[in-house]
Amino acid sequence: MRSLRLALAQINTTVGDFDGNVAIMLKALDEARALGVDIIAFPEMATCGYPPEDLLFKKRFVARNLEALKAITEASFGISAIVGFVDARKDAIFNAAAIIDDGRLAGVYHKIHLPNYGVFDENRYFKPGSATPIHIIDGVGIGVNICEDIWIEDGPPAAQACAGAEVIINISASPYHYGKWQSRQQMLARRAASGLSIVAYCNLVGGQDELVFDGNSMVFDVDGRLLAWGRSFAEDFVVADLDVDSVYESRLKHPKWCQKSMHFELEKRPWRLSREVISEEKAEVTRPPLPAPSRIQQHDSWGEVYDALVLGTRDYVLKNRFKKVVIGLSGGADSSLVATIAVDALGADNVVGVVMPSRYSSPGSRSDAAEMASNLGIKLFEIPIEPPFTAYLEVLAGAFKGMDVDTAEENIQARIRGNLLMALSNKFGWLVLTTGNKSEMAVGYTTLYGDMAGGFAVIKDVFKTTVYRLAEYRNALDGRLVIPLSVIKKEPSAELRTGQKDADTLPPYDVLDPILVVYVEEDRSVEEIIAMGYDETAVRRVARMVDGSEYKRRQSPPGVKITPKAFGRDRRLPISNAYRGW
Repeated sequence: MRSLRLALAQINTTVGDFDGNVAIMLKALDEARALGVDIIAFPEMATCGYPPEDLLFKKRFVARNLEALKAITEASFGISAIVGFVDARKDAIFNAAAIIDDGRLAGVYHKIHLPNYGVFDENRYFKPGSATPIHIIDGVGIGVNICEDIWIEDGPPAAQACAGAEVIINISASPYHYGKWQSRQQMLARRAASGLSIVAYCNLVGGQDELVFDGNSMVFDVDGRLLAWGRSFAEDFVVADLDVDSVYESRLKHPKWCQKSMHFELEKRPWRLSREVISEEKAEVTRPPLPAPSRIQQHDSWGEVYDALVLGTRDYVLKNRFKKVVIGLSGGADSSLVATIAVDALGADNVVGVVMPSRYSSPGSRSDAAEMASNLGIKLFEIPIEPPFTAYLEVLAGAFKGMDVDTAEENIQARIRGNLLMALSNKFGWLVLTTGNKSEMAVGYTTLYGDMAGGFAVIKDVFKTTVYRLAEYRNALDGRLVIPLSVIKKEPSAELRTGQKDADTLPPYDVLDPILVVYVEEDRSVEEIIAMGYDETAVRRVARMVDGSEYKRRQSPPGVKITPKAFGRDRRLPISNAYRGW
């Protein structure tokens, strides 16, 4: 039986940390050799981290990435490796995969399909590839391709399979949004079954600014059955023994599979085909036994979102060389959830809470904040804002003379709190985590230089209704009320005036959030949304608020992306804009 032992190194790289990224890969190479692995695959752009964005315009950055590839190549003795890197050719650069064999660079694949939607800008940097080579490694036909290439039906992997590739290896940096692992798994299973080939998918893991990469590397057999699966939101080393003869046998049983899968003649494909022999079939060797495979994970919808927020927060803080974070604790659901995520990401010793009561703060909110800090085991400062608020009112008394009290006075309080948190940040080197949610960010129910002031917006892409679901999930996780029920059950309020409730300014969140989903994430028009059965007055009101708040969102800190369309990289609208869809 022809077999191949394949490893997928699901690693957490950092953009620009060439030495660190190389060290991670060298460790994985050693582990692979110890297990008798034939081929090890690393994620897309593993040498330099993904996405490097405009660092790609810096020639020294690209050169350092090539130096990193050289180090990996020289260390790859006795093994083959697939390594994502940036290839430079004359006046163009390519998103590339190096095919390395026993210490030499044996081939290069250039990514053909460059995504240019949502968070992706690859056409800005790269030239697309024009060839779909097959590399014969240990006598096995290997088709290497990169991320988006495999999402295209009848794309490069299908061409490679039809031309004789028995194993398809796709290296990826595929960012997370909720539920994406399901569509990804279904797509990969279809590619394996339609191409009668073994499909291996090596994905990046970790946080990079707003993006989180969830891992979930996978291997599928020739029938589209899942053979091996990497962990979610954690580094992993996935190893599988591949039955290459099963591909030959399946294709014998289906002699017309290639024509059926490709829909038209292979020679009409726009890519250049080639077949490059790197190494002949090895004599049968005795390999060390593999560890027992991990149990296939069953994803909980709220659990995957929560884990993404934890990983995104941890990596943003640590990759930006912070050690501790500070959070304004109001006693509400948002700040309580952010504090809980921060503790799970960094540990209680590295999280500081600050309660900043005013004349409008209820006793319940103050006690809830104190209970929250006690439950998490974090240090809590209490800094009343009444003295500076009184001073502000006195200073502005002349300018405000004869005018009613309104949101100006409310926002002064929020800005005092933002100033205090930033003062603590400056003094102690703590990163400020803001606590605004996606519902508030969408409609502008936020204060510039107040509750928006900070370094990282943990729940910026989390709707308010989801905040409650995540709080309930976290409470159920270890069987105790980390977040008090009083926090979850209370009516939301900014507490910036007597008796204030969010519902005074906004539609109820169970009305607001569904409208935001279809207006923001699905780009439906006001007329379409009304036709779907939503209240016309509410829809037009929400659309006006969303459209009028773009200038605020543009000034907000980055935050973890967990939905298909997040504010910022995903959704880009002009601030100066006369279009009024409502």
